[in-house]
Amino acid sequence: MAQFPDELLNGYRNFMSGRYADESERYQRLAKEGQKPKAMIVACCDSRSAPETIFDCGPGELFVVRNVANLVPPYEPDGNYHSTSAALEFAVQSLKVRDIIVMGHGRCGGIGAALSPSAEPLSPGDFIGKWMGLLDGPAEQIRKAGILTAAERQRALERVSIRNSLQNLRSFPCVKILEDAGKMRLHGAWFDISTGELWIMDPVSGDFVRPEL
Repeated sequence: MAQFPDELLNGYRNFMSGRYADESERYQRLAKEGQKPKAMIVACCDSRSAPETIFDCGPGELFVVRNVANLVPPYEPDGNYHSTSAALEFAVQSLKVRDIIVMGHGRCGGIGAALSPSAEPLSPGDFIGKWMGLLDGPAEQIRKAGILTAAERQRALERVSIRNSLQNLRSFPCVKILEDAGKMRLHGAWFDISTGELWIMDPVSGDFVRPEL
């Protein structure tokens, strides 16, 4: 049997003697009463952009689903396996979250792969290529903008993909009905790993602006 990573065990020991010891009553209450997060975040599985860390949230405060490039697929009840859609359905219908945030980040490997389909793929496997195909249309449009540098194209698609995912979110009846009734709010955000800056999408213009701190 493979040995469990020592660094993770050490981290767990620190957790038990630190955060868990400080918040044991909170964990016990959550175990008894269940989770009641008010917001859901769709984020990238990139290890550098953990939403709970960025927003300084404790246990039970955020419902987070993470996937490659923080994408939301369109509503497709076709009987296949849909992990992100299942998490979304659970968050909206069971947890009754009132805010959904799609959060992208800088230097996203998935976005880079979508912009360079001829380059070496992220993985030699069977799934990532099709998953990133969700961005074929926007990526092609940005590739045609020859005046942009490679870095500008990368950032542009990172942000355009957020707007694309918000559009896909509205294809889910359970989301659209609540949003139209004023009972749910959708948001876009982009995190710069190198500077720690958070940019929020303006719901009217679609531009990304830095909030006042």
